[in-house]
Amino acid sequence: MILPALNAIVDDDAATRAGRSVLDVGADFFAAGATFIQLRAKRRSSAWLLETAEQLVGMGASIGAHVIVNDRADVARLAGAAGVHVGQDDLTPADARRIVGTDRIVGVSTHSISQLDDAMRQPIDYVAVGPVFGTASKDTGYDAVGMMLVEAAAARVRGRGLGVVAIGGITLERAADVITAGATSVAIISDLLSTGDARARVRQYLDKLAGISRV
Repeated sequence: MILPALNAIVDDDAATRAGRSVLDVGADFFAAGATFIQLRAKRRSSAWLLETAEQLVGMGASIGAHVIVNDRADVARLAGAAGVHVGQDDLTPADARRIVGTDRIVGVSTHSISQLDDAMRQPIDYVAVGPVFGTASKDTGYDAVGMMLVEAAAARVRGRGLGVVAIGGITLERAADVITAGATSVAIISDLLSTGDARARVRQYLDKLAGISRV
């Protein structure tokens, strides 16, 4: 599958630090034209996550946006989300696939060559690699991998119809280079909120990435 070049992550902690609600941030992302959104809320209740996911899915429906729920395959299915993103300590992609079904997106985070190779044996639609650069947005417990893992992932997915999502410390200035290195999409958290104008920042990313050749 060919994912949009920008994976705009609506992160609860990042929104709180910026003095915004998740739904307000999501509304700005959609209004700016982002169509590949991930909802990430590590410390919220299941009830809050489901209600919020349902609202984001409804907001994105009019523009055909894909809303992915981080970690929770059950919430993704109940909310009618486009899919789920799992990490190394979450459900396996195979188990997540059993929950969301064959018609939904399943993505998985990887931080090393061995994890990347294991992911290639799973029923996934995209593999996320990172942190590409140092980042304070999310504590992965892994050191920055640089462009090496992006290039390795691009080589492994070639001809398989899978996407490569690069994440971790990516800024507007670095985004095009990451795509050129082989990423299908760049996942951004903090930098989308760094200027105080999330709509304008998303548009800057979309403009910057438009027309860049992708795998």
